[in-house]
Amino acid sequence: MSKSLVVFVLLLIGAIPVAAQKVLAGNSAPAASVPFSPPAIHALQISAGDLLDLNVFDTPELSAKLRVDEQGKVTLPVAGALSVRGLTAEQAGQAIEGRLRGADVLKDPHVSVTVLEFSTQGVTVLGEVKNPGVYPLLGAHGLLDLISAAGGETTSAGKDVAITHHDDPDHPVIVKVGSKAGSTVAFNVDVRPGDTIMVSHAGIVYVVGDVGKPGGFLIENNDRLTVLQAIALAQGTNRTASLNHAKLIRKTDGVRQEVPIPLKKILADKAADETLADGDILFVPSSAAKNALRDAETALPGVAAASIYHVP
Repeated sequence: MSKSLVVFVLLLIGAIPVAAQKVLAGNSAPAASVPFSPPAIHALQISAGDLLDLNVFDTPELSAKLRVDEQGKVTLPVAGALSVRGLTAEQAGQAIEGRLRGADVLKDPHVSVTVLEFSTQGVTVLGEVKNPGVYPLLGAHGLLDLISAAGGETTSAGKDVAITHHDDPDHPVIVKVGSKAGSTVAFNVDVRPGDTIMVSHAGIVYVVGDVGKPGGFLIENNDRLTVLQAIALAQGTNRTASLNHAKLIRKTDGVRQEVPIPLKKILADKAADETLADGDILFVPSSAAKNALRDAETALPGVAAASIYHVP
C-alpha cells in the first residue's frame, strides 16, 4: 500500500466519529452541562471542651490528644498555645501547620486533626416527645430527625416547636410543624450541636357536668376549639342538662373566674359560638326540674315525657 493511500485511510477513519456526531446531533445545539452541586453540609466547629486528635505526619513526638480549654485554645507540643475555637477540623490542621512553620519547629509539616469528642455534640429534645433526653448529633440533621430520634411526638403535642441555638440562647426560633401531608421543607429546619428542642403541649379543654362523655379534650395542633366543638367532643348534652346555666371556669393571672355561657342560645344559633382557651373548664349543670320529671316518667311511663325538654 502506497504512503498516500495510508494517509487517506487514516484521515477517513478520523472523520467517521465526527460525521457520526453530526448525524446524531442533527441541527440542534449541544445541551449545556449543569455542574452538580452537592447539598451544603454545615461542618462542625470546634468549641471549648472538645477533644482533638492531632497527628503530625512522621513526627509522633508532636502528635497528641488535646483538650480545648475554656478560652478555646490547645497547647501544642513545643509550639505553645493556639486558638482553634470556631474552626473546623480541617482549618485547625492548617492553623497548626502554620504555627509549626512559624515557630521553626518543622519546615514542611503535614497535620491532620480529628475531633474525637464534641462537648456540644448533643441536642436536647424536651417537651411532648415520647423519650425526652440528649441525643448525639454528628453531621447535618433536620428538626424531624431529632424528634424521630426521641420517639416521635406524644398525642398531646402541639404544633409549635421552639429551637434554642446554643450560640444564641436569647432568640429561640419558633417552628410550626405541620400535620398535613405534603412537603416538610418549610419546617424541617437545620439543627446544630448544642441546640435545645422544645415540643409544645397542645391545650386541653375540660367539659364536665351533664354531658354524654365528660373529660378533657385536646386543642389539637394549637388550633382553636369552640364551645360547640367541645360539646360535640363530649358527645352532646344530656336531656336533663340545664342549658341556661352553663358556665365557663377560667384562670386569668392565677385568679379563677366563672363566666356564664348562653349554651341554649349557642346551640340554637342565636348567640355567637365562643372560643375556649387552654385549661378552660366548661361546666354544664343538671336541671333539678328535669331530673324530677325524669323520675316521674320512670315511675309513670308516658307521663311528662314531652315536657322534659321545656324545662330550662
